[in-house]
Amino acid sequence: MQDSIKIALVQADLLWDAVDKNLQKFDVLLASAETDTDLIVLPEMFATAFTVNPNPKKISIGSIPLKWLKNKAKKLQKIIVGSILFEENNKFYNRLFWMFPNGDYRYYDKRHLFQMGNEHQTITPGEKRIIISYKNTKFLLQICYDLRFPVASRNTYNATTNTYNYDVIIYVANWPEVRKNAYLPLLQARAIENQAYVLWVNRVGIDNHGLQHSGDTQVLSPTGKVLTKAPDYTEKLIHHCIDTKQLKEVRENFKVGLDWDDFTMH
Repeated sequence: MQDSIKIALVQADLLWDAVDKNLQKFDVLLASAETDTDLIVLPEMFATAFTVNPNPKKISIGSIPLKWLKNKAKKLQKIIVGSILFEENNKFYNRLFWMFPNGDYRYYDKRHLFQMGNEHQTITPGEKRIIISYKNTKFLLQICYDLRFPVASRNTYNATTNTYNYDVIIYVANWPEVRKNAYLPLLQARAIENQAYVLWVNRVGIDNHGLQHSGDTQVLSPTGKVLTKAPDYTEKLIHHCIDTKQLKEVRENFKVGLDWDDFTMH
């Protein structure tokens, strides 16, 4: 591992199904990213807000935000991570892209769809667990509702090689304030139980259903401590350096991984 990776988390008020205006907003917000930032993370469905009723007459839904991600990552020479409502082969996905500055990318399709919000009626669930290695640090990609399902983020430890499945969980979200009593303790639990950093990037503002979002965008340590947090209800880009040396120390000093359960996820 490197000793540190500098990240920027972008908390924003998303306009409903207004791609051009949202992308213009992020043009402004990303301009404040510090030059030595390695990785920028945007909220869930950053270009449209959490709309799950795509217009079937639209061609290649998600193509404009994807092109913007490529251009912005190249211009800034940084990795950008963000989820897009994306169409592929006549199916729709809530797809989280990890965009490299050279235009290459990997992606994770949201596995757990929010049935109470009718996401399952139009969106196809993902089936693959995606972990990306960057600067010898491994990132697990997750989206919003995935947070409620601990098996999806369960870490593993190999005592023979002294290696962990991943080091950092990224959660991008459109999670309303009315249920913050759920996501705040769950974030802490995910960090502690997996001995991993947790990055949480949530939107602010009132959505098209009248739901308020406080944001609570933050970085949690592998012991569950909040290290950096954006101000509530405020559009803000915040920075934090993930200390991978500290992560190794936490794991060596309390090697709970030795007693983790073996499991297979279907």
